[in-house]
Amino acid sequence: MVKIRLRRMGAKKAPFYRVVVADSRYPRDGRFIEEVGYYDPMTNPATVKLDNEKIAKWIANGAQPTETVKSLIDKYSAQ
Repeated sequence: MVKIRLRRMGAKKAPFYRVVVADSRYPRDGRFIEEVGYYDPMTNPATVKLDNEKIAKWIANGAQPTETVKSLIDKYSAQ
């Protein structure tokens, strides 16, 4: 199953996330199919950039967003 999920990057205690499309069997920070955005919770307010066209294409092809990514899409896709 293909998932749209967060891939943790950044330093210890300073997380930075990339929103990626990956097979659910791959490790969290491992191999992925495509990068579709990023999320930086350390800035105030949080910085989020999503490629809505790519996300819509992947969802149409059957990719399932995780709960966290779904909330990011709902909150920030209108901007």
